[in-house]
Amino acid sequence: MSASDILVFAETYRGNLSGSVPELLGAARGLADATGGEVLAVVISNDGGGFVDGLQAADRILLVDHPSLAEYSPEPFLLALRQVIERETPRAVLIGSTSIGWDLAPLLAAQLKKPLVLGCQQAKVQDGEIRVVCALCGGKMIAEVRIPEAPAVLMVLPGSSAPASRSGKAQVEKVAPSDLPTPEKARVVFKQWILPPPGDVDITTQEVLVAVGRGIQQKENLEPIQQLAELLGGAVCASRPIVDQGWLPLTRQVGKSGMTVKPKLYLALGISGAPEHVEGMSGSELIIAVNTDPKAPIFDVADYGVQMDLMELVEPLMEAIQEKKKG
Repeated sequence: MSASDILVFAETYRGNLSGSVPELLGAARGLADATGGEVLAVVISNDGGGFVDGLQAADRILLVDHPSLAEYSPEPFLLALRQVIERETPRAVLIGSTSIGWDLAPLLAAQLKKPLVLGCQQAKVQDGEIRVVCALCGGKMIAEVRIPEAPAVLMVLPGSSAPASRSGKAQVEKVAPSDLPTPEKARVVFKQWILPPPGDVDITTQEVLVAVGRGIQQKENLEPIQQLAELLGGAVCASRPIVDQGWLPLTRQVGKSGMTVKPKLYLALGISGAPEHVEGMSGSELIIAVNTDPKAPIFDVADYGVQMDLMELVEPLMEAIQEKKKG
């Protein structure tokens, strides 16, 4: 227990660690090295032992197990996490900007009466204070926030930190929560996961994504783009305007109001690059953008850019890929 420790909420989803957790551990390691504390990973579950191997980048892993914690529900999770924080007194609490994070972090900060910082992109320690660079208003404003109080609750944007690499053998501790409400007595009760329709793909797990925006002009142009995605071994996704038109389902939407994706290749076709969209794909390993507008913001985040009509590129690109596969 140390006021210099950095605590990470290791979120789980349907039996797996959330993809945000390695990045949170990476951000926590940078802060802990500066404060002289340890990185603590907290798993709230009914049986957290299965997540230990994926949390070895932490110094200590705290397992909070209880039958009431089998599925996420704000009341028992909030109480369990608060009990851990009050026991450990960390310098900061890192929570991912996920659906669960947005539900949990504001409630936690309000109950602790401590600062809540949203949109965290970078965090460092300077002059004994944690300083955070935040993206606000969908990335249209950037602010640096000084946080003298502890513990601060930081909601970290996906893709803002490098994932932590595994270190030595983390110490594992079990923490027994007390006075958790049973599912029958909780005011908010988990009912079921609402999953994508059968046959649809989960774009968050794809290594290759071909993303389309307004530049495709008409729904009929989706067919050759789908063929291109299949040739690349990936899937088609879209910016919000395409989904709003009903051309693709909501499960294919990338961005602040959609999915956060981190493929090895993100091919952005006819996407202008609004901050809301970039927030959901900036963590991709390789970004290639095609747009007729040389000033399109998507070129600011792309590794490679092509200024041309995307439909003039799709067919030659497919032919080149087919030739490459033959050779």
